Amino acid sequence: MCNACIPMPTQEKNVDEFADQLIGMINQGALSLMVSIGHRTGLFDALAELPPSTLEEVAAHTGLNTRYVKEWLGAMVSGGVLQYDPKEQHYRLPPSHAALLTRRSSPDNMAVFAQYIGLLGQVEDRIIDCFHEGGGLGYEHFPRFHEVMEDDSGQTVLAALDEHILPLISDLIPALERGIRVLDIGCGRGRALLHLAERFPNSEFVGYELSDEAITYARGQGMKNGLSNIRFIPRNLTGFSETAETAVFDLVTAFDAIHDQATPQSVLDGIYQTLKTGGTFLMQDIRASTYLENNLDHPIAPLLYTISTMHCMTVSLASNGAGLGTMWGEELALEMLKKAGFSHVEIHQLEHDIQNNFYIMQKS
Repeated sequence: MCNACIPMPTQEKNVDEFADQLIGMINQGALSLMVSIGHRTGLFDALAELPPSTLEEVAAHTGLNTRYVKEWLGAMVSGGVLQYDPKEQHYRLPPSHAALLTRRSSPDNMAVFAQYIGLLGQVEDRIIDCFHEGGGLGYEHFPRFHEVMEDDSGQTVLAALDEHILPLISDLIPALERGIRVLDIGCGRGRALLHLAERFPNSEFVGYELSDEAITYARGQGMKNGLSNIRFIPRNLTGFSETAETAVFDLVTAFDAIHDQATPQSVLDGIYQTLKTGGTFLMQDIRASTYLENNLDHPIAPLLYTISTMHCMTVSLASNGAGLGTMWGEELALEMLKKAGFSHVEIHQLEHDIQNNFYIMQKS
């Protein structure tokens, strides 16, 4: 890469300017925890429905402890999330803020992503140990991971699946209506796959997932919905190329799953192997560059590098894996896909989604 193509380093700030930046950063980090609490407790949903209300009215409506609600409201008002009328002692969630903070506002509910801050904070001590000793933390150290990922998937995948993602692949919807075999790699709690199985009863769907907890949950949802065309199989995909069945599936999907794998190249090799000739692989993964200097203007780069350090990279390293991390980037992804056998790869981006690329390729 030529020197002229490399962006200049971030401009140095004087002490006062950098102090202001750090204070803002710490305040916003604290607010992220409180936004997560507001989402998980239903406080934002309640405030969106209520007229301007007192502390007691908010607590009574939600059934939450008044003392904790008071402190939470203080953080939200001082952080500019809620409005407060000191004369009436009324709290209000403006509609323009509710449009980004309530379950009703999905897929635009930013409070979903605030959950990552608290989730990752739980493993800070163990991650510091990894800085000194190497290695990584397995999924068992992240007790709410699949719950949060289900929330995340509901916003980035499920909400866009019918209208935006499936139409990226020519003639896919008619094929699903006629009946094809579909595999989802790293399906988690199976939210996307369950939706597809319900919409396309003539097709057969299989989900592979390492987590027994996620598999149990997904199977329960499938039974609850009366779906007979879907199976969830607990499977460790390490060395997948050596165990994958040959030419079995018409479509393979991987939603935000490849970069977490211990052996991502083997998984991609196995996907190519298990596809039928002419079959399609759809991979959703993080929109970023492999090179740091190309990510300096990325709107959520600090968040993604943090998630990489404290989850995606470390769960792979825990299995003595490649540790690609969240920000493995387009360049490396294309290189690995080509090595797996995919000679032509299309990269699509959705206007409403700043986080993801959608890679589409066929087995020739």
